[in-house]
Amino acid sequence: MLGFMLRLAARLPFLFIAGRVYGPDIVGRYAIAVLVIEFAALVATLGLKRGIAQAMANTDRPQSHVAYDAMMVAMLASAIAAGLLIAFPQALFPNSPVMGLERLLPLVIFATAASDVALAALAYRHNIGASVTARAIVEPWTISIAAWGFAYVSARDGLLYAYVLSMSAALIASIVPFLREYGLPNGWRPQPVQIWSLARRNAPLAGADTIEWATRNVDRFILALLFAPSVVGIYYMAQQVASVPQKLKSSFDPILGPVVTQALAVGDRKAVAKQVRQVGFWVTSAQAALAVMASIPASGVMGLLGPQFVPGALALCILLVAEVLASTGAVCETGLVFMARHRNLMISGTVLLLQIALTFGLLLLARNHDAPLPIQVAAPAVALAISLTIGSAAKAWLLYRLTGASVLSIRPSFFAAIGVASLVGAAFMSLPHQFEWAELSLGMPAILATYLFVIIKFGFGPEDRSLFRKMPAAGAPLPAESVA
Repeated sequence: MLGFMLRLAARLPFLFIAGRVYGPDIVGRYAIAVLVIEFAALVATLGLKRGIAQAMANTDRPQSHVAYDAMMVAMLASAIAAGLLIAFPQALFPNSPVMGLERLLPLVIFATAASDVALAALAYRHNIGASVTARAIVEPWTISIAAWGFAYVSARDGLLYAYVLSMSAALIASIVPFLREYGLPNGWRPQPVQIWSLARRNAPLAGADTIEWATRNVDRFILALLFAPSVVGIYYMAQQVASVPQKLKSSFDPILGPVVTQALAVGDRKAVAKQVRQVGFWVTSAQAALAVMASIPASGVMGLLGPQFVPGALALCILLVAEVLASTGAVCETGLVFMARHRNLMISGTVLLLQIALTFGLLLLARNHDAPLPIQVAAPAVALAISLTIGSAAKAWLLYRLTGASVLSIRPSFFAAIGVASLVGAAFMSLPHQFEWAELSLGMPAILATYLFVIIKFGFGPEDRSLFRKMPAAGAPLPAESVA
């Protein structure tokens, strides 16, 4: 939770700097380059961000040897991915020329993949502090500060320089605790059979991770094929603001994966459902809070990033709602990738194909009818919302069938909090024009405070409240699960 709040606090300055200092054209160019880099890095990890926990739980080998096997697999895959992108740099910059050292940008794939594997290995031993430090402090604050500094060096490539520096800093923040925890690879020898077996077993996990990532980013790529970089930049900024609540689910991944694998190792599927249900409530509630807070004054939020980004307000609202609707499926997937990885992969693949078809269809429809720019920018968001909702329902149903227990935690207080917070937001939006400044400075905090008061006061049970207290002594029972 602390990591999520820190990541939120650090991400917003970057968006402000990128929008105000660089503008939509440069932001759009940066968005496509980073899109391709992140995709390549994700593929290079071969599902090890979640698969390494299962590999360590089901082996008699020293855990340090498994960790270094995973690192070797990621580095080999990174070399292949980086080599291909260095050979074909136009994949990173489809709408602009490749200049200077931009061809070497794919080398950052090594840093990203190594950092992901190191943090996943640390998470297996419940070292979440390293993930908080690397992903919530070092990486976002480095890119925010560097984006500001590099603006005086290169208005064209400053964002890319900042990205490389932030990934390098995150790598250092990941490797240092990894070496402290697992030590140097003494006695470890690369075993091609073991490494190949690890990569093959993780293929379904890699596919699930890749498809999940693609559903959140393929819309940006399709937009880049049909529209100018400035349109991509507007949508990217709306997407980044909307993805802030989605980072909460990512903050739970390092601990939820090991907990699920350990429950499955002893055959306790009910425990899997319980963990998913509890985390799902937290993630959905937090995402709904930020959705209400940011969607009511959406035009002001996008205008804060720069007046050129105001057309993305409608897309922002739809994307925020999509995150709420998708949260249950995203948390359920943490269990499905270990219990029904192939069926999960089929659901994810079907949802992705549906999203691609809807995105192309809605974008072409909007462009052929000369729809206003806000409608065109929002078209991919509508496709995403429809697709994610269908996928979320399918994954929740499948996990329910596998565990025999409910994976949903539906509480009346959740809807009450949304309703009351929305009324507060509407009151601020109805203020006279001379008080427009209060919509963001006072309205957004008031919306969030109202939502949190209602959900905490009437929705939290003993188990939720226990998260804010110290862990009980060894052997002490946890409170019964809330049914509020």
